[in-house]
Amino acid sequence: MSAHPLETGLRAGIAELGLELNDEQVAKLLSYLDWVAKWNKVYNLTALRDPQEMLTHHLLDSLAAVAPLRRQLAAMGLEKPRLLDVGSGAGLPGAVFAIVCPELDVSCVDTVAKKALFIQQIAAALRLPNLHGLHARVENLKQHWDVVSSRAFASLADFTNWSRQALAEQGVWLAMKGKHPADEIVALAPELELFHVEQLQVPGLDAERCIVWVRPKAA
Repeated sequence: MSAHPLETGLRAGIAELGLELNDEQVAKLLSYLDWVAKWNKVYNLTALRDPQEMLTHHLLDSLAAVAPLRRQLAAMGLEKPRLLDVGSGAGLPGAVFAIVCPELDVSCVDTVAKKALFIQQIAAALRLPNLHGLHARVENLKQHWDVVSSRAFASLADFTNWSRQALAEQGVWLAMKGKHPADEIVALAPELELFHVEQLQVPGLDAERCIVWVRPKAA
């Protein structure tokens, strides 16, 4: 079988990010990208169409958050951590997290039925028992997750407000943002605290990226 046209770029990006992924995980990431491109023709999962742009802006952008996520999960010391990705769309970063962190149980929630269906399709096709697609409004979910993530979804205030009841007692929010969102941080509810802003370096992407970590203040 010939190598995937994006494999070299993906492997270079993975090395630059200091991630150690096995061949199966690399193959699943490339296969995932192919599925996005395929569904995109019909369902408009993402605005990007160029494979190279999808690699940097979607895949590597999501992979840049993996090391910070792993550090946070290690600090939380959870046995079987659960993550909810809000407004997940094509599964970014949720599906990527599920592929590279098999110990993490990931649910991707979206209000668009086709997008939740796509996640279910990916989970089956790529044999990812730890990935689930939920068609719902996040504010209506009854379960609880240790980490609630989003990527370019909504303002920090709206994101944390809408997903508040989905966050487990000792849980944290992971918000992937572009530039440091100073205005949004100021607008956070007083009972929440920002405990870390982590700058991200995305291979091949000349743009500012960061993760904003938020949690409820201790009572």
